[in-house]
Amino acid sequence: MERTAVTLSRIVKISLLLMAVFIAVAVVSVLIGPARIGIMQGLKGLLCGWHAGYTGLSPSEKTIIFSIRLPRVIFAGLVGASLSVAGVIFQALLRNPLADPFILGVSGGSAVGAIIGIITGLGAVPFGIPGLAFLGAAFTVALVFMIGRSDKELHSNTLLLAGVIVNAFFSAIIMFLISISRNADLHNITFWLMGDLSLATWIKILFVSALLLFGFAVIYSYARPLNLIVTGEETAMQLGVNVERTKIILFLTGSLVTALAVSFSGIIGFVGLIIPHIMRMLLGPDHRLLLPASFLFGASFLVMADTIARTVIPHSELPVGVITAICGAPYFIYLLRRRSV
Repeated sequence: MERTAVTLSRIVKISLLLMAVFIAVAVVSVLIGPARIGIMQGLKGLLCGWHAGYTGLSPSEKTIIFSIRLPRVIFAGLVGASLSVAGVIFQALLRNPLADPFILGVSGGSAVGAIIGIITGLGAVPFGIPGLAFLGAAFTVALVFMIGRSDKELHSNTLLLAGVIVNAFFSAIIMFLISISRNADLHNITFWLMGDLSLATWIKILFVSALLLFGFAVIYSYARPLNLIVTGEETAMQLGVNVERTKIILFLTGSLVTALAVSFSGIIGFVGLIIPHIMRMLLGPDHRLLLPASFLFGASFLVMADTIARTVIPHSELPVGVITAICGAPYFIYLLRRRSV
């Protein structure tokens, strides 16, 4: 099937459409929850409730919308966008549509750091657990690159094997830490390992959004070279692309974007696997369009998943990773079956 050419006009139109989808999903998510708020009342509150003199919402309703639900929705969007963009990078560089952002072991190192933080009580310190989780993820990235790089070149297969080995090592450490944890810590550890967006705050949102937008700008600036690398590294070199430099920058940026998302939200699986693949099937492989589309649709997907996770069981909440796994696992099986045919 012939695909429509990627032009600036098409990129803008699709991006605006997906942005409208995200805004609609976000508004619905803010209005849904155990505490009932009328639809019109909630919409007016979202538009006008920022003003101190607005009386359409009670103080408790203002707190629910602006201090609990809205930060969580925006934070879920940021995490979904981060994981989706990282998934695009890893699938392209490894030339494997089944690759995800955790394939190089970032999740294992981050989990070890977070569990140590939970066990030692660093949850009471601002950015204590996310800080340790990010350090663990950054250490993992450095270790994998040190193992996977040889002769000043990055070999995808070696890097992939290094990620698998390092992740297996950290999985053993995670099991050990869980086995010696107190019962009081096990609930927090379990929620973190399956994704937890309930602790979103405006400070976290500002911090994550600033770093994510910087990382996305770096990644998007390499969209054209990435298109050439996917078609063949030799061809890209003949057309003037510094292949090794591009690969190193994109691998590092994608890994650090993943580490940033995981350190604040826990391990949320399948988002970085299925969203890039869906967007690639619908819009084609050109990364000038694929990257912003995955960014925006990934944000919408995780907001929807988190809304289901916090509302599907009355008076209770599921880890968001449960919902993404329920959605992603069947699609993963479909991809495997499709590739084997």
